[in-house]
Amino acid sequence: MTIKRMSPPDLKAALHDGGEIALLDAREEVAVDRRRLLMTACAPLGRLEELIDGMVPRRGVRTVWCDDGETDASGLGLAEKAARRMAALGYTDVAVLEGGVTAWEAAGYRVYAGVHVPSKAFAEVVEHEAGTPYITAEALKDLIDAKADIAIYDTRSYEEYHANSIPGATSVPGAEIVYRYKDLTPSTDTLIVVNCGGRTRSIIGAQALINAGVPNRVVSLKNGTQDWHLAGYEVVEGATRRPPEVSPAGKAAALEGAERVAKLSGVRTIDRATLKQWQSESDGRTLYLIDVRTPEEYVAGHVPGARSVPGGQLVQETDRHMATWGARVVLLDNDGVRATITASWLLQMGWDAVILSNDAAGGATERGPGRPRTLGLEAAKPRLVDPKTLAAWKDSATVVDLNFSRGYRAGHIPGAWFALRSRLDADLSEAGPIQRLVFTSPDGVLAKLAAADFADAAAETYALDGGTTAWSAAGLPLAKGDERMASLPDDIRLRAREDPNDVEAAMRAYLSWEIELVNQMAEDDDHRFKIVVPA
Repeated sequence: MTIKRMSPPDLKAALHDGGEIALLDAREEVAVDRRRLLMTACAPLGRLEELIDGMVPRRGVRTVWCDDGETDASGLGLAEKAARRMAALGYTDVAVLEGGVTAWEAAGYRVYAGVHVPSKAFAEVVEHEAGTPYITAEALKDLIDAKADIAIYDTRSYEEYHANSIPGATSVPGAEIVYRYKDLTPSTDTLIVVNCGGRTRSIIGAQALINAGVPNRVVSLKNGTQDWHLAGYEVVEGATRRPPEVSPAGKAAALEGAERVAKLSGVRTIDRATLKQWQSESDGRTLYLIDVRTPEEYVAGHVPGARSVPGGQLVQETDRHMATWGARVVLLDNDGVRATITASWLLQMGWDAVILSNDAAGGATERGPGRPRTLGLEAAKPRLVDPKTLAAWKDSATVVDLNFSRGYRAGHIPGAWFALRSRLDADLSEAGPIQRLVFTSPDGVLAKLAAADFADAAAETYALDGGTTAWSAAGLPLAKGDERMASLPDDIRLRAREDPNDVEAAMRAYLSWEIELVNQMAEDDDHRFKIVVPA
């Protein structure tokens, strides 16, 4: 199979020609975090089949894979392997960046560090252009101690808020902040403080309220809970404050604010006929259909074909959910508020984003969690083993867990090895002689793909039916910890607060990196940001 090559100058031109393009990096997250191109989305080779349909839904879109130019014993790099695999799955316009990140840098183009860089950089540009006001941790602590009239809203996911938050803060994730601020805020004199772990969602949340024209004074907490921690103040674990159901008055205020945002940012509402037309054109133009409400609302009922990505997380991690730049994006919710707030940011980032209510789209007639499509799974026909049988094979089976390293540490089958699917050929030697090889993963899907890959290996090869979830459901025990790591656990870049050596130094380094992004954006024209500021 011959894969096209694209030189750095050719890729540079492609990023500026106005057409759709998906720029993907086949390395693990830690490697991408060290050195990357601005607009790349991390799609590790070992998880490609699970990720690619959601990230790059159109089979004919122009796609360019990159790595850092390294090759393995076969002479192939991860980008080349990913491109070949993607082409085998039916994608027709796939190329590799010749020489990878190293060649890009050698051509005189900027190289970045970090994850979710487009979104992080966007927030820094928003703060710079809009002059988003902020408050320091020290000033906020003084107000709390003085029992001042303030309200603190944490715009991260509830899980992140629950893990660590500022005393007195309420969880109001992302796009929920305009939807719920009226019912949460005691009066128009209350100072609203918006925070997150660092900077991005603090800035976006605060500016969303300002753009919506709320009567209160609104500020972001400079550097979020990390600066709060660095100042030596208490960080709460296990907080549970959540907003009440939206009242009629709260909804009216939210709709009014959303209308202001729509006018400011040029957010358009389409009708069902337009959605159907765009869906019919999806072979020639990429279309993302995303429900931006809470996961609980999505499960209770959603438009068929829509994916669940809460609005705040979508803006925070655009590269994780939408890898095709220049695509159409239709955002769904029940009344237009959260979709409008989210669309306003996506438009400013360069997406062709519009909104549509669930009712106008035909109704939220499908229930349950979303089920991402794993490409190639139907063709994979591995031998399966059930949990009870595997337990009986205790002394004769080598179990390889393909979970993320964080999930493996939290709970795995006793005696299992952690490994990355992209490195199985090199890393399985750590497990010694193998009589029976059994792959597992949280739901068993990745395990089936890996077992199918190894179907011709000398050892008997199986996938655990239902994965580690089925093992637990059968009442079988799990072990915790990081023993038996056959692969280097570089699949997840640790958060600063997870740094095993010096948490405070890691936090300072992270915040410095975020702040510097605005200066890098001033010297880079690859992004498509156009910030709008209220008069």
